[in-house]
Amino acid sequence: MKIAYFVPYVPNLIRVRPYQLIGHLSALGVEVTVFTITTSQEEIEDAKTLKRLCHDVIYEHQPAWRSYWQSLMAFPSRQPLQSVYSWNPALVERFFKSCGASSSFDVVHVEHLRGSMFGTAIRSRMPSLPVVWDSVDCLSHLFELTLSESRSVFGRLISALELARTRNWEGKMVSAFHHVTITSQAEREAILGLASVTPSEVTVLPNGVDMEYFCPGVESQRDPEAIVFSGKMSYHANISMADFLVREIMPKIWEKRPSVKLLIVGKDPPANITALQSDPRITVTGTVPDIRPYLQKATVAAVPLVYGAGIQNKILEAMACRTPVVTNMKAMSALQAKPGEDVLVADTSDEFSREILRLIENPSLRQRVGQAGLDYVRKHHNWTVLSGKLLQIYEEAVARANVSA
Repeated sequence: MKIAYFVPYVPNLIRVRPYQLIGHLSALGVEVTVFTITTSQEEIEDAKTLKRLCHDVIYEHQPAWRSYWQSLMAFPSRQPLQSVYSWNPALVERFFKSCGASSSFDVVHVEHLRGSMFGTAIRSRMPSLPVVWDSVDCLSHLFELTLSESRSVFGRLISALELARTRNWEGKMVSAFHHVTITSQAEREAILGLASVTPSEVTVLPNGVDMEYFCPGVESQRDPEAIVFSGKMSYHANISMADFLVREIMPKIWEKRPSVKLLIVGKDPPANITALQSDPRITVTGTVPDIRPYLQKATVAAVPLVYGAGIQNKILEAMACRTPVVTNMKAMSALQAKPGEDVLVADTSDEFSREILRLIENPSLRQRVGQAGLDYVRKHHNWTVLSGKLLQIYEEAVARANVSA
């Protein structure tokens, strides 16, 4: 099977979902040609690296100013700015040129709302060619959460601007393609509720974790009093989580155990997060070459989701390292994990601090929850299994297209 895989940013080890799906589909014998946008020399290098995992990578360079200009031009319309941000007509033309050659495609895969215009452009000119849209998350749902719960003025401003547009657009897109995938059941229900006409088939395809890369370390080398919070620290949801953790949860922990340390691990922390390490018990790493030592060293991974959508990869990665996780029901809505067994759940700062202290003070509980979490991700978030499920979705889309042709 030959797949044209459109993704509006170059997949890499941080943009883990497309990177892993592309690599694992290729390992299953699928011929994957990636069509993507580069915005920097670093992304051009990422595209070259990605080419080692698949059949080919075709990219068009698009400077940031052009994306901003396209968004500005869309401002007076009802179209979401996200949908035009990565739009590149030249990339679509290169796809049609590829179709005219001997290497025509069986299925087109389009990722994210930012990639949806590539899918609609292909559908308009080649309506019989199956297109699968991986929406990943329901973005209008995320904007709703940001508006009601974010402390970021900029985040609320963008959400207010984009919410109505995105609801309308996602309502159309969920019916525009042969199949739609999304990361969780909660997100599936949210996007189906927006459908303006009869929706396409929508299947939950969770995020996975690389079980060979993220793995348990030596248990005896764990710091018995270290809490880790990880993620891209320029992302407003992660900033809100780190702020809540330091402001509301850690003081309650330090009241009982003042020697506990907090590690905030992730690239591009803003000044207000970097400033937290004025407290010697807090370390803000910024970019690290390898996040695994921090996950393998910590006693517990804390994920106090303030708002957000989809599956938190930081939870899966910690579980794969056998690090027990404490999170809340907002994060659990995207998982099948059992509260109190695979992960500990707390919804208030008091509950959160109490569950973290339980893990710090009870080695047998740490080991039990850590092992249960590891077993959970092995069963439910294995990229090999998930890529096989995606291949089956492609095959079903091809079969339906042939019937309707």
